[in-house]
Amino acid sequence: MKDIVFDLIEAEKTRQREGLELIPSENYVSRAVLEAMGSVLTNKYSEGYPSFEGIGKWSDKKIGEEILPNYRYYGGQVNIDRVERLAISRACKLFNADHANVQPHSGANANEAVYFAWCEPGDKILAMNLGHGGHLTHGSPVTRSAKIYRFIPYGTTPDGDLDYEEMEKLALENDFKLILIGYSAFMKVPDFERVEKIRKQAEKKWGHEICLMADMAHVAGLIAGGVHPNPLDFGFNVMTTTTHKTLRGPRGGLILTRGKVGSPLKKISERTLENLPTMIDKAVFPGTQGGPLEHVIAAKAVSFGEALKPEFKDYAKKICENAKALADELKGRGFVLQGGGTENHLILIDIMKSFGIDGKMYEKALDMVGLTLNANALPGDTGGAFRPNGVRLGTPAITTRGMGVPEMKKLAEWMEKVAKICQKAKDETKLDDYKGEFDEIFAEVKALAVKFKLPTD
Repeated sequence: MKDIVFDLIEAEKTRQREGLELIPSENYVSRAVLEAMGSVLTNKYSEGYPSFEGIGKWSDKKIGEEILPNYRYYGGQVNIDRVERLAISRACKLFNADHANVQPHSGANANEAVYFAWCEPGDKILAMNLGHGGHLTHGSPVTRSAKIYRFIPYGTTPDGDLDYEEMEKLALENDFKLILIGYSAFMKVPDFERVEKIRKQAEKKWGHEICLMADMAHVAGLIAGGVHPNPLDFGFNVMTTTTHKTLRGPRGGLILTRGKVGSPLKKISERTLENLPTMIDKAVFPGTQGGPLEHVIAAKAVSFGEALKPEFKDYAKKICENAKALADELKGRGFVLQGGGTENHLILIDIMKSFGIDGKMYEKALDMVGLTLNANALPGDTGGAFRPNGVRLGTPAITTRGMGVPEMKKLAEWMEKVAKICQKAKDETKLDDYKGEFDEIFAEVKALAVKFKLPTD
């Protein structure tokens, strides 16, 4: 008898095919990525690392053929090593990095490994306030890292930009070990050059090296596509990212570093930023993880290869064009946007100020018409995490399906209709009373969605 799990997978395929994913942290992988992720590489235990010697100057063909000594704890790694070296080499080319660790299971794992590599318990870290758009792993008290390190938050200005003046003030008042730029709900392009100047000022005052870290999980694909600046080009020492958002890869994490690449088996002579690549390798394994997921690493290698192709640049450009078009159309229909619009792929709507409804009610109503986004807190939000005043949406997934500016206009029209139904309902428990109206909109959404196939169809 067929396992019911496969019936649920088919149901999810139908949901994805007939609806539109607007969550900015979601995307669709290619058939090739899916095939690599479901491969027999999942059978292999590969604790440790392949040799990195010389691969930065090698072609894919040579990496795929060469067999080198490795730093593994198990035998039978001849193919695994070459797959992981391909992932490392492609990631370095994609992001202009000296080294890449492709083993983190997630963005959270990647961030924790960087903290563990560079900081001691009790060290201070300057990071973005969660309530202003930061990420849980940047100091939220519910996380493990916040119990180990002392996170001090900076916020945003009234116009939605990073508060660089507050950042500078805090950096000169506190002896930080690490300064972190990163976010999960922020729609502007950071001024990386200004942050590097703040770091230099702070290093001069405190008399020691300060690690400059960028968590670019949301915009890594935009960086790879050349439509967003790369923090590694502005003096940042390390960049972490997930691989499944704008990069269109499998679910997983990635750490990119500048510095001297060395053997993770050898003792590190000095804890300096120059030696950070090796320190991070040691922090990932054995520091914070066990055996790597080599089937996922293979899928990462495939997705990095796809992102190195010229057409990926067109894709990244279209993501931003669609986001701006959608933001402009929403504004024209009375939606109040945080920061007045967007400079990347992400849009934040103050739905309470726009239509007098909370984010969770609006999220649920949009689900009823096949439009998926998420409720999201705004700076100074009085609704809390579970009943916030805002919603967050973005354009990576719908751009992958081939949608453009005409479809953005249609999306804004449907979103306005749903918001007005919510106004009539007044209460989330009354939404079912308007099922007929929701069904009419869902029929239109479905009719559009099925015209734009998923990459795996």
